[in-house]
Amino acid sequence: MKKNLIGVAAIAALIGTPALAADMPLKAPSSDQASDSQQAKPSAEDPEYNGEDFTRPQQSVDTRLLYQTSGTTSQTDRETLLLRANWKRQLDNGWRLALFGQLPVVDKTTFAPAGVDREFGIGDAAFQAALSHDIDRRWAFGFGARLVAPTGDDSLGSGKWQIMPGFGVRYLFPEPDTYFVPVVRYAISFAGDPSRRNISEPQIAPTLNIGLPDRWFVTFYPSNDIRINFGDPISGQTGRLFLPFNAAIGREMKNNWVISLEAAAPIIKDYPVYNFKAVLRIVRRF
Repeated sequence: MKKNLIGVAAIAALIGTPALAADMPLKAPSSDQASDSQQAKPSAEDPEYNGEDFTRPQQSVDTRLLYQTSGTTSQTDRETLLLRANWKRQLDNGWRLALFGQLPVVDKTTFAPAGVDREFGIGDAAFQAALSHDIDRRWAFGFGARLVAPTGDDSLGSGKWQIMPGFGVRYLFPEPDTYFVPVVRYAISFAGDPSRRNISEPQIAPTLNIGLPDRWFVTFYPSNDIRINFGDPISGQTGRLFLPFNAAIGREMKNNWVISLEAAAPIIKDYPVYNFKAVLRIVRRF
């Protein structure tokens, strides 16, 4: 099953849509004019932009291979292949619309005293729509909502529909590709299997991206992994807070490819979400 996931990841990573050619301007702007324009309006098409800014959506296909361990009395290893697509459109008055879709393929292994249990199948699909707008050349904001459908087989999903309204604000530093964009979304379950646990939790990502030379970057908290559980408790829970250390390192490659590796481990695990997490991202922008 693991070989299957890696094989599918390799195939999905090779799928890309070539960018449409733009009309050639009659006169190229001077270097000073180009620099002023880039500072005035940071763009999702900047060659050093890695796509982690919630307020600057981009068009891309995104393959993520996620490895995660969890459990208190028993250990669960979960390998997930996330197939993602992002789409954007420029609207009137400087607004931007972003749409997102995600389908997970999950390989789950549980090690318990009674034996080893393995499951393989589709997880919960997610869809998101968001609007964003620039305040000035450094500040921007965005808001939207994510819908999670209970498409997962058996214990591979939550068994519940979820809605996640969210909001984010971005500050762009003078240094290249360096920005701070905290994003908060609130996951609320509704409908679905009445026997499954109710979900009610803020999911927080105080994302700080630091641009490095030669198109390298380091990102702290690229995922909404800080959690506060106000819903039903889970096994091993002693409090409400899950606070991990979460960071990624990556590089913007040529031909609109971005590759990064994220790792995370809990600092506070009163609400146990995972014991360790690693994510390999392969993004093709177009």
